[in-house]
Amino acid sequence: MAADREPSTARAEGTPVRAEATTAGPAGRTSGTSDADRAVGAVGAAGAAGRWPGTADPSPTAALIDRFRPLFAAIAEGAVDREQQRGLPFREVAALKEVGFGALRVPVEYGGSGATLRQLFSLLTELATADSNLTQLWRGHFAYVEGLLLQPPSAHRDRWLFDIAAGAMIGNASSELTGTSLRDIRTALTEADGQDGALTLTGSKYYSTGSLYADWIAGSAVRDGERVGYAVRATAAGVERVDDWDGFGQRLTGSGTTHFTDVRVDPAHVRTYSPDAPSHVHGFFQLVLVAALAGVARAAARDAADFVRPRTRSYITAAAALPREDPQVLQVVGEVAGRAFAAEAVVLAAADALDAAVGLLRAGPAGVRPADDGPDTRSATGTAADHYVTGPDTAVRAAVDAAEVAVNQAQLVAVEQSLRAATDLFEVGGASATEAGRALDRHWRNARTIASHNPAVYKARSVGHWLVHGEREHVP
Repeated sequence: MAADREPSTARAEGTPVRAEATTAGPAGRTSGTSDADRAVGAVGAAGAAGRWPGTADPSPTAALIDRFRPLFAAIAEGAVDREQQRGLPFREVAALKEVGFGALRVPVEYGGSGATLRQLFSLLTELATADSNLTQLWRGHFAYVEGLLLQPPSAHRDRWLFDIAAGAMIGNASSELTGTSLRDIRTALTEADGQDGALTLTGSKYYSTGSLYADWIAGSAVRDGERVGYAVRATAAGVERVDDWDGFGQRLTGSGTTHFTDVRVDPAHVRTYSPDAPSHVHGFFQLVLVAALAGVARAAARDAADFVRPRTRSYITAAAALPREDPQVLQVVGEVAGRAFAAEAVVLAAADALDAAVGLLRAGPAGVRPADDGPDTRSATGTAADHYVTGPDTAVRAAVDAAEVAVNQAQLVAVEQSLRAATDLFEVGGASATEAGRALDRHWRNARTIASHNPAVYKARSVGHWLVHGEREHVP
């Protein structure tokens, strides 16, 4: 199963994709030179060596961060230009693929880094500090990998892991604008004409985050009245990816519309949905957004310090002639940094809870049974169809519940801290801080957009129910 390595050439109505981002060379490298391309040169050798096939121990966190930091720095350098020009980050995504970013959680024996969830979320937060769009657009990919990791070994699963280690990226296309909730699905899988057993997929998906950049697209559909998951090549005949996401923040995530018209689907890439089986993937989905919020707060702290350091103008009422020596200005910078620290800390604490849940989910053998060949996929609610863990395993369910509550609490903290950090940033300077060329407003717009994906009031209610009643609230 070879990966489609080219950046997407999908075009939105009235929004052309930059031409230079659509010309692919060997191994998915795009023509021309960009900051991201140059960074690949700096870390390419380390990236290849850093995949450590056959090595038993996972990569230490510091080594992983050092491996990707030069590329993250290059991504950060172009963030303002991409924001102002609405330049979709095809090159940056390709560069991340090139150095094995998408294979962070893939076990080392398959060519990945074997990273823990804490390590992954450390890197996702750091990437979001460079550009929060990049963290969010990888969300569906990493959630798909989590589903694969819960499966027992099989030839088909192994092919997926090897392909992902080689650079394949999976986008997400589950949400629809039908009915009243994410559970209302009209995209359908039906029997195809012919005798090869293939199926056809027809329907439209919205908020298809990451799919514009992906090699595969995974999502949810209905087959014979039952909800199922699917995976199809992003370049398959009948797949149309439209860059029509028009939110005022996170504008470059590729969260547009995807249309499927009689797309042929291999039955091996179709999975049933088991909503009652315990899985950490729903909490994982949410924590990626929390990491993006933490990255926004960190970027606000960075930009506050960068704004103050060279500044020479101040107010006649200021406590010092230079802003960098003004104790009140320094206090604001420190408070913004503290908010960023708190947001990142809760991400890592929640990641630890997810790691603990995964340890029990994968421990078996009491809760794990073999299943048919093929990759796991996500349901209409964004939860992995983890039908491998079954039975009344109290410890597993308790760990999954505790992890999801931890993620909800982390979101409550990160939403408040990131929005405050992105607002307080402007207290370090005068009107010049609002200059369009600085694009400092993007931090608040990005944080507000991320936070709006999952309203915090519902998370607070869920946490309150847990504390008062000692159990997760029932969701119909």
